[in-house]
Amino acid sequence: MKTEKTVKTIKIDVDKCNGCRACEVVCSAFHAQPRYSSVNPARARIRVIRDPLADIFVPVYAGEYTAAECAGRDRYTIDGKQYEECAFCRSVCPSRDLFKEPDSGLPLKCDMCESDPTLQEPLCVTWCLADALVYEERTALAEKAPAPADVDVGLEALANEHGWAKVLDAVTRMSVKMGRES
Repeated sequence: MKTEKTVKTIKIDVDKCNGCRACEVVCSAFHAQPRYSSVNPARARIRVIRDPLADIFVPVYAGEYTAAECAGRDRYTIDGKQYEECAFCRSVCPSRDLFKEPDSGLPLKCDMCESDPTLQEPLCVTWCLADALVYEERTALAEKAPAPADVDVGLEALANEHGWAKVLDAVTRMSVKMGRES
């Protein structure tokens, strides 16, 4: 069965990006716990791939988690400088630490700053003074399929990194601890 859904995207104009990284700062502050309590760009769901000497700045925001590495390792040449395909990839995968929570290793995914109350656009777009980031919404037809819960994705990522035995042991210890606290 097909259903209409709203697809939210951030259009990136690399020619306008000046590498200021304001998008990284505001994203990490928005996702801090409690909100706006700290700034750590390593927790941002957007990163600016930078080569300041060549005046190349490419904002990339986090996409879906994938348990497998990609098969291709293409290289791209931009203004005479070579980049690996991974540099511009939005996926969170085992082959790199980009878009992983620095403390836990859990995958990060751009949520378009979903909050209550709802924002008109993601904060990285709002704070991009160079207008390199533009928020867009469109309607698309899609197959209706259940999406895995964030908890499922996070547990799978931890299991892939540490093994199911360690994850289950940690959950058991936490549930016993929580039982004592209630």
